[in-house]
Amino acid sequence: MNKSIIKILVVFLILFGLKKNINADEPKPSDSHQFNFFSGVFDINTSSKKSSELLGIQHSNEDLFRDTFLGKLSPITGFMMTADSTTYLYTGVQAEYKIGKLNLTPSFSPGLYSMGDGKDLGSPLEFKSELQLSLDLRPGTKLGYSQSHLSNAGLDDKNPGADSYMFNFMKSF
Repeated sequence: MNKSIIKILVVFLILFGLKKNINADEPKPSDSHQFNFFSGVFDINTSSKKSSELLGIQHSNEDLFRDTFLGKLSPITGFMMTADSTTYLYTGVQAEYKIGKLNLTPSFSPGLYSMGDGKDLGSPLEFKSELQLSLDLRPGTKLGYSQSHLSNAGLDDKNPGADSYMFNFMKSF
């Protein structure tokens, strides 16, 4: 490698290290936690026309994001509840792909399902796969639309599955 490039890199690393030490006493911005508040319709493809409204919240921590060959990966945890008292508590992983101000975010989350007065999906262990498209409104704020599928992946003889759509508001704190 050229000696002048090595010298430039060394100077850059020293200055970068000094800057980090100079700013070490400054408080770190507290926008590393992102909350996704969503609302939509659960079980949109039901033949009995018994779909139900849903509300939910999902959390991800920006400090836990990892850049991999699959994209920017992050753990997620969330909870949703329908008007029929159906609940789903989940934790999983999402990937994020930025295309300018647009974000494409697929996710996969196993979780615990309780049917309440809603649809019997056959098992308390269900798997949610979701695809979300969102738009950066301003730093730390996104608005999006997502569709998901909830299924027990054949763990039980009964596996009707449920599809949902949601409108998402994401805010970093």
